[in-house]
Amino acid sequence: MKSYYTIPIFIPEEACPFRCSYCNQYNIADKTASPHPSEVKLQIEQYLQTFPENGHKKIGFFGGSFTGMTIDQQNSYLDIAQPYIQKGVIHTIQLSTRPDYINEEILINLKRRHVSIIELGAQSLDEDVLRNSRRGHSVEDVHQAAKLIKQHGFQLGLQMMIGLPGDTFEKSLHTAQTFINLNTDYTRIYPTLVIKETDLEKRYRSGEYQPLSLNEAVQWSKSLMRLFERHNVTILRLGLHPSEGLLTGKNLVAGPFHVSFKELVLSEIWKDILNEKTEHITAKHLRIFIPEKAINAAIGYQASNRKWLQEKFTEVTFMTDHQLSDCQCNIEVVC
Repeated sequence: MKSYYTIPIFIPEEACPFRCSYCNQYNIADKTASPHPSEVKLQIEQYLQTFPENGHKKIGFFGGSFTGMTIDQQNSYLDIAQPYIQKGVIHTIQLSTRPDYINEEILINLKRRHVSIIELGAQSLDEDVLRNSRRGHSVEDVHQAAKLIKQHGFQLGLQMMIGLPGDTFEKSLHTAQTFINLNTDYTRIYPTLVIKETDLEKRYRSGEYQPLSLNEAVQWSKSLMRLFERHNVTILRLGLHPSEGLLTGKNLVAGPFHVSFKELVLSEIWKDILNEKTEHITAKHLRIFIPEKAINAAIGYQASNRKWLQEKFTEVTFMTDHQLSDCQCNIEVVC
């Protein structure tokens, strides 16, 4: 099985026309400035030294609105990668941008420079949520950009946020379903956090905005994750990357941040599966067979699912079965 490696180049708020209500990427990622193009080569070299020789390697430009820069500025970054691609050391490039910063000229230039994945910060496909979050683009902008990206042969990523001002579970579910209808290949799901020095912090402190609780964020994400998986959409990330500023609380005011957010969600998914499989069993000793890759999630974060089952059954043993995959499991009644 091929391994995949990404060299992340973080360009905080580069070319963003303004700050959205929730955004301060300097505080989110503990980065104070974008790297000069000359620094990018050094970052690439440093990462390549840590990667094995085999495997699929790509460069990812994250954080800002990459295609909002001039073509010359974009190329000053993209051209650094070209010698590595020509040598076969790096295989492709991905980048993130805004839906309203996509057009034919931009896409033709990106295709020539071996970009293969474009992620759009769509965040929501509800007009009221976009307006309340001060996104500055419309739902139609997302539709048009996604259509152009697919027409030009790129892989499409659509990022969403849950719990934005005015959001509801039904609205987030609608956003996810529309992503699927737009034939997205990838998604990221970010619960909204209140970060210091943002408009959302002011609204939170005034009582105008209330973030999701951790449990609400987990339950929403559980449903969204299962929906995306049923439609073969790859989830690149679930929950914000735990930078030092978030871990220490230095830059976090409020919201459903957890260093193991994805594990919490996976535990809840498996709790639902196990509950359905065991709800009519009256025996006291069970053996539960789980796919090897899913064994930790099935047992649960901090063994939460094992502890929950042990309240119903005297003895519960989790075992791996190489013939099972995804969310399959088998229950064997011992006595």
